[in-house]
Amino acid sequence: MFDCQSCGACCSYSADWPRFSTEDDEQLDRIPEKFVSADLSGMRCDGVRCSALTGEVGKHTACGIYDIRPDVCRACMPGGDDCLMARAAHGLAVS
Repeated sequence: MFDCQSCGACCSYSADWPRFSTEDDEQLDRIPEKFVSADLSGMRCDGVRCSALTGEVGKHTACGIYDIRPDVCRACMPGGDDCLMARAAHGLAVS
């Protein structure tokens, strides 16, 4: 029901959300340095927006590192609790 490429709310919800936790060193080494936070704890954000997100939230978005995105990003499923929370924060439909 929810299309991530016309949303992007989860990638623009919180600077504290895209944190590394279960990735191994090999996974992390594949993420370009320009997208990693200075303290190496997660993705670099511009405000609350992940620096790898392109496009306009709620219109058309894409992940600039989709194939190598962190596990936390992979775990956020369309229509799941995290998705709905982020959509509601952006004023997007949740049902």
